[in-house]
Amino acid sequence: MGVDMDSLKQSIIDKACLKQDVYSVTKSAFEDLKVQLGDVTNEIHDFISPTDTRVAVELKTTGAYEARMTLAGDTILFHMHTNVFSFPESHMIYKSPYVMKDPKNAYCGIINIYNFLTDSYRFNRLNDSGYLVGRLFVNRDRHFYVEGQNQLGFLFRDFSNSELDSSAIRRVVEAALKHIIDFDLYTPPYNAVKEVTLNDMQALSQDLRIKTGKRLGFKFASREDQVSF
Repeated sequence: MGVDMDSLKQSIIDKACLKQDVYSVTKSAFEDLKVQLGDVTNEIHDFISPTDTRVAVELKTTGAYEARMTLAGDTILFHMHTNVFSFPESHMIYKSPYVMKDPKNAYCGIINIYNFLTDSYRFNRLNDSGYLVGRLFVNRDRHFYVEGQNQLGFLFRDFSNSELDSSAIRRVVEAALKHIIDFDLYTPPYNAVKEVTLNDMQALSQDLRIKTGKRLGFKFASREDQVSF
C-alpha cells in the first residue's frame, strides 16, 4: 500500500508551520530576555561602580542568538538554539492535560544558560570547562518551564499555566545569577592536577592551557520527575 501523498504533504506543511511559529515566539522571547539582561546589568553596575571600579559588569550581544553577561569573575552565556524540539514519549510533559489536549503544545524552543569563568575568555583558555546552569523551554503559546540547578530546578515548572512575560524572564535571570554567584570556584583535587606534561607548562605562558572550571566533575541534573506539567 502506497503513501497517501496528500496526507504527507499536509503533514509537512503542518509541522513546518508549527516549528516556524515556535521559532518566532522563542526569538521574540530571546529579544525580551536581552532587554531584561540589560536592565539587570545596569542595576548591578550602578550599585557596584561607586564602591569598586575593579569589578567588571557588562553585557555584550555577540550575535543574533547569544548574549554574554560579565559579572566580575563569572561570565554568563545566554544562547538561543535555532532548532525546535519535542520530547521523548516517556517524558512527563505528556501527562499534562495542556499537552494531552493538543500534543503540538509540546514543541519548544530552547534558551540555554551557561556559566564560564571570565578569565577563560580573557586568556582564551579554550580547554576550560563551562557549565549548563539551566535550560528554558518555551512553546508557541509562550508557555514555559525551566530545567536547572537549585532554584531554577523547582521555581519554574508549571508548564500548563506559566507564561514567559517580562516579569517571568526577570525572575529566571535573577535565579540563574543567584546560583552562579553562590557557585564558587573550588581548587581541583590534588590527584587531578598532580601530573602535567612539559608541553602543558611551556604552553601555560602562552595561553594558560591547563584546564580550569568551577567544578571539574560537576553534573547537570534535569530533575524531570519534579516537573508540575
